[in-house]
Amino acid sequence: MEITNVSEYQAIAKQKLPKMVYDYYASGAEDQWTLEENRNAFSRILFRPRILIDVSKIDMTTTVLGFKISMPIMIAPTAMQKMAHPEGEYATARAASAAGTIMTLSSWATSSVEEVASTGPGIRFFQLYVYKDRHVVAQLVRRAERAGFKAIALTVDTPRLGRREADIKNRFTLPPFLTLKNFEGLDLGKMDKADDSGLASYVAGQIDRSLSWKDVQWLQTITKLPILVKGVLTAEDARLSIQAGAAGIIVSNHGARQLDYVPATIMALEEVVKAAQGRVPVFVDGGVRRGTDVFKALALGASGIFIGRPVVFSLAAEGETGVRKVLQMLRDEFELTMALSGCRSLKEITRDHIFTDWDLPHPRPLPRL
Repeated sequence: MEITNVSEYQAIAKQKLPKMVYDYYASGAEDQWTLEENRNAFSRILFRPRILIDVSKIDMTTTVLGFKISMPIMIAPTAMQKMAHPEGEYATARAASAAGTIMTLSSWATSSVEEVASTGPGIRFFQLYVYKDRHVVAQLVRRAERAGFKAIALTVDTPRLGRREADIKNRFTLPPFLTLKNFEGLDLGKMDKADDSGLASYVAGQIDRSLSWKDVQWLQTITKLPILVKGVLTAEDARLSIQAGAAGIIVSNHGARQLDYVPATIMALEEVVKAAQGRVPVFVDGGVRRGTDVFKALALGASGIFIGRPVVFSLAAEGETGVRKVLQMLRDEFELTMALSGCRSLKEITRDHIFTDWDLPHPRPLPRL
């Protein structure tokens, strides 16, 4: 069967992967309300396309933290990609590089920063979890820097792991033939079997619950790399991120895997963009499956988007080829959306190109005559 859109990879991944692995990638926290809402919220944003504009040439290029990329579609950090495919993060890195875009490597990758760097050229960011042992953190940041990574995406929404009931039921743990490669030499690379989720136990044991704004400032003392604060959902925290020296903000609810009943990221985006007042770029992840979704995010003020699950699902289905196809399909759909909306460059995409169900006063039903 020919694959014609990004979402079709999920069903193939479900067929191919062991249940424990598929459920780990696919599930959200608790009732999974936010998981569904991340997708559904996009359908409450509609277009106001402009016509009779010469769209024979369309430029999707942009710059992120000074790095030129081919399109505002980047790869979010997703953990343990070798559970999806033997080539794991290597395949993802090559696909991102071929597409001329940015890959973010997870702290909990099954390939190390050095291994990913060895795949060849490419602009890469490193997602960081802050461990209780700050020497481990400092060492990891220095390794990422040495390996040529260009920014740190600091995950700030995980003082504890969200309650992911599929992982509890499946007693999720990293398969024995894999390790969290970045921590292999530090005796932190393995995950013990647990009575619930092995990952939840690992986080409870290793990740620092005391993480606060002062740590964002501490991080800047140990690295020259720009820091993106990942996991912001409110105007208040957007302002605090900027005060703390963040170079950018990623509006994220961790793929709906942390606190359930937070809004969809596309719903939280505009509040954060307004608070940032153009001082730093604002990005968004969560629920992007179509080129139309990318356009909507940019119309609401995002500088770019990140995709997570589409990467692991396409990786499971077709390895590097799958990830390349996902990036190409989103690119093609986004270009088409731009053309049909009358936009020739990213700067031409404005808030006036969309309307949302919160823009308009809800019309009252007409009185019966």
